[in-house]
Amino acid sequence: MSAPAQPPSATPVSDAGFVRGLNLFDSTMIVIGTMIGSGIFIVSADMSRLIGSPGWMLMAWVLTGVLTITAALSYGELAAMMPHAGGMYLYLREAYSPLWGFLYGWTLFAVVQAGTIAAVCVAFARFFSILCPWVSETRYWIAPIHISSGYAVSLSTAQLVAIGVIVLLTWTNSRGLQYGKIVQNLFTSAKTVALIGLILAGVLLGWNHAAVQANFHDMFRLGPFDSSLGVPAASLFGLVVAISVAQSGSLFSADSWHDITLIAGEVSNPKRNVPMALALGCSTVIALYLLANIAYLAVLPLPAIQHAPADRVATAMLEHIFPGYGPVLMAVAIMISTFGCANSLILSGPRGYYAMARDGLFFRRAAELNKAHVPAWSLAVQGVWASLLVLPRTYDPATRAYGNLYSNLLDYVISAALIFYILTIVAVVRLRFTRPDAARPYKTWGYPVTPAVYILLGSVVLVLLFAYRPATTWPGLIIILTGVVIYAGLRLRKTS
Repeated sequence: MSAPAQPPSATPVSDAGFVRGLNLFDSTMIVIGTMIGSGIFIVSADMSRLIGSPGWMLMAWVLTGVLTITAALSYGELAAMMPHAGGMYLYLREAYSPLWGFLYGWTLFAVVQAGTIAAVCVAFARFFSILCPWVSETRYWIAPIHISSGYAVSLSTAQLVAIGVIVLLTWTNSRGLQYGKIVQNLFTSAKTVALIGLILAGVLLGWNHAAVQANFHDMFRLGPFDSSLGVPAASLFGLVVAISVAQSGSLFSADSWHDITLIAGEVSNPKRNVPMALALGCSTVIALYLLANIAYLAVLPLPAIQHAPADRVATAMLEHIFPGYGPVLMAVAIMISTFGCANSLILSGPRGYYAMARDGLFFRRAAELNKAHVPAWSLAVQGVWASLLVLPRTYDPATRAYGNLYSNLLDYVISAALIFYILTIVAVVRLRFTRPDAARPYKTWGYPVTPAVYILLGSVVLVLLFAYRPATTWPGLIIILTGVVIYAGLRLRKTS
């Protein structure tokens, strides 16, 4: 990395060389594509165990919807003010200081983007194994090599498939925006139709009167909450804690909705299309997520959701409707979903590194565009790092079971991401005072109530996550703080 030649100024990142080839439909497809991965098909199991009530589990998803949509409506103002490559890095830099922008960019590269890419590509491989049994996390090309009692490195056929997906999509996106856009629109349309099909199958074909009676009669009864929370059973405070902690699953399922702002430099008429894409995409996905959970509850009694094999709630629902075919149908749907999600993430992330590099806060070559007018070097660095994150494994000596390091990293980062989201929403208010005369083609709908709702609810969730899930929240803060050391090193190098 090179030290910045000078402190980044308030001048937006130049988009010279980019092609503005994304219209409103393309932009909305990117928002939807980054949000819908594999989480919606899985996380409801853990959420239902935490909350212990079908009605309040749905309310947890409603809270996720409120947080996501109020954030999207607020981000739209910043996106319209600064319609350039960089997204949240740019907003934090302009609202606070280059340090805050760098801390987000560092976390984005180190864990958030690359870790999520690794996660969804391994999810693709896991469900591909249902169709092709030779793909397995226990069929090794390189057997686990232990580097400590709790960690190892391996290369299984499933890991190889995951890396292959990363390499393929990195290459197609390096060929130009048009290639990435075609893949995105195709797979996002397919997985949206698949999710709608899942909902319709549950409501029209799988309607289970016994499950409906059990789940929707007295659906808002309290508890029992997950005992690991250590909160009083059947209490209002316990309910607030359980719903807040459950957000780590639902917010992860709805995360990356803002990635379109990273690519704003390639959106036509970005001052209009980026805010609209955020609002349309987030509203669509949240509505589908709520309907999917209603479908689960219409088919499966709550205990079946809580104890679905490997937490695969959607698979359990389809198996109930189509005995013997559920796993295969769900495998195809999730493969489509994760492939499209991976393409969205791989497409968007390098634009953030490009903006950092233009400020001298990332590798110099990351600021270069290739002949196809895309940041190919940034794409390559991201692809290599995401592939490397696929290889490390966690190891539990008691059960002799292997996990994936990136899963731990993603758990750590949910709280870290909330910190940056809250800061960015606060930036909407801050910039109203510090730059009152700046052009705002779109102003936050419902201001100041809309950003205030997000700041208040997001802060409550964040505090309770730190209080009741310290093992998976404090490490995220440490990851952010390592960025302070790196930033200081870059500035020190500049002055030496």
